[in-house]
Amino acid sequence: TILFTPHPVFAVNPILYDKLPFNEKDFQPVALVSQASHVLLANLTLPATRITDVIALAKAKPRSINFGSGGQGTSLHLAGELLNYQNKIELVHVPYRGSAPAVTDVATGAVTMSFSSLAASLSLIQDGRIRAVAVTSKERMPQLPDVAPLSEGAPGLKGYELLNWFGLFGTAGTPPAIINRLNEVTTKALAEPKTAEILRNQGIVPQPMTPAEYKAFVEAETKKFAGIIERANIRLEN
Repeated sequence: TILFTPHPVFAVNPILYDKLPFNEKDFQPVALVSQASHVLLANLTLPATRITDVIALAKAKPRSINFGSGGQGTSLHLAGELLNYQNKIELVHVPYRGSAPAVTDVATGAVTMSFSSLAASLSLIQDGRIRAVAVTSKERMPQLPDVAPLSEGAPGLKGYELLNWFGLFGTAGTPPAIINRLNEVTTKALAEPKTAEILRNQGIVPQPMTPAEYKAFVEAETKKFAGIIERANIRLEN
């Protein structure tokens, strides 16, 4: 049995929840499949076209700007908390049940800003109903070539990166030969031009790694998310 999962299962949930019926020792990393950037969106009435504008407004009037996300403890929420921490500002979090309603409320003005997936926001950006201010990856997205990464926006954002990622895990005790073979076929599949094109059109970047590289990556991501969660004092009940 193998598990395909987004990152919160191993890199976020063990920190957010007091008790889970499993831990990382029950699984073995097989392969990182893909990573996806988030987009920081703004209502058109907000006088901010760049992240430096947002930071200046937030420092001038603390807690006057809110941002929506797909829910408490999601990577969209944590993206905002990392932005707060690195710039010593106080954007107020407004959790939604999913990314799509948060994006809709940015367009209507019910919420000032939101972190979102590209899939949930691209059509509204292209229609000119909301403004894309920045992306959370260190590289620009092909679909939004004029939108700069947060890491380029201000001195306090140097090194900023927060991505949603998906990967494969096997059960503990799976023979290394099987782990390596699964990694090999996953890497081969991601290298197929049609597969890569389908993923990139959704803002998802194929990102193959060896099992050892993936294990180190998961450990580093867990440490990063743990720091954000602990600084923002985020806790959820089981």
